[in-house]
Amino acid sequence: MPFVDWDDSYSVAVAEFDGHHKRLFDLTNRLHEAIKNREGNQVIGDVITELANYTQTHFGREEQEMANQGYIEAMDHKRKHDEFVDKVLQFKADHDSGKLFLSTQVLDFLKEWLVKHIRDVDKSYSSFFNSRGIS
Repeated sequence: MPFVDWDDSYSVAVAEFDGHHKRLFDLTNRLHEAIKNREGNQVIGDVITELANYTQTHFGREEQEMANQGYIEAMDHKRKHDEFVDKVLQFKADHDSGKLFLSTQVLDFLKEWLVKHIRDVDKSYSSFFNSRGIS
């Protein structure tokens, strides 16, 4: 059973971004499995690196489209993205230096942030993008 399970309630009605969000769910689930199965630090580190990198890729693409379309909430959205990326990169740095043992507390943060961000923040751009022919 996945740690965080995608369903249509998470859809932002933009296929590209829904695909990105599904990938972020998959990476969070992979990190959960790696921790649960007590896989080595290298495996866990690789997964969190991939999660951090993909998060930046996805956020960059969302922000680019917001700028292209003149989305009024773009700067606030970017600030939220930047805060999350900073937190994930700090998790990675702490893990890499041996200061952090990735635990359910970290996973709970990732899951809660991802779910809340999609449902409360990303969904607010759905009708905006759809009205511009982006779906």
